[in-house]
Amino acid sequence: MWKSGHVDEATWAALAATLTLLGLVWTWIAFRRRGVTGGMRALGFTMLPVAAWLTGTLEMFTEMAGSATDWATGLVFNPITWTGIGLGGFGIVLIVISGYLRDRQLARAQDGTATPAPKRPLPEAQSTRAPKSGSIVDDDGTDDLADIEAILKRRGIK
Repeated sequence: MWKSGHVDEATWAALAATLTLLGLVWTWIAFRRRGVTGGMRALGFTMLPVAAWLTGTLEMFTEMAGSATDWATGLVFNPITWTGIGLGGFGIVLIVISGYLRDRQLARAQDGTATPAPKRPLPEAQSTRAPKSGSIVDDDGTDDLADIEAILKRRGIK
């Protein structure tokens, strides 16, 4: 690609003039085929190469294109660079998936369909009352059947 130190001002002027002449041909064709609005749009694009040359940005754009080309050609055979690209892609995939999962969780919470973790009832203090007949009492004095009956009643089974 062109390097700014090797290209003189006349070459930049010739490049801008060539791009502008090609743009004028495009403008004429666009005006004939698409009317005034198409011609105006093409003329706007036609003015950009001359404006870029006059402001010095034409050289900057070609340097950027040269740098991107150098980067791309160095990329092809470099396994370290490909490892970096793979890790970057994997990171982006993780970010997208986590955003999707977060949105699903928020949607469930708003719909009320999220099932909260079942809460285990706190153990009651040891009661001094006698257990019901036919119930099983643990060594610590709690009534297991009463706990099971309470669960069944909450579920509407008993």
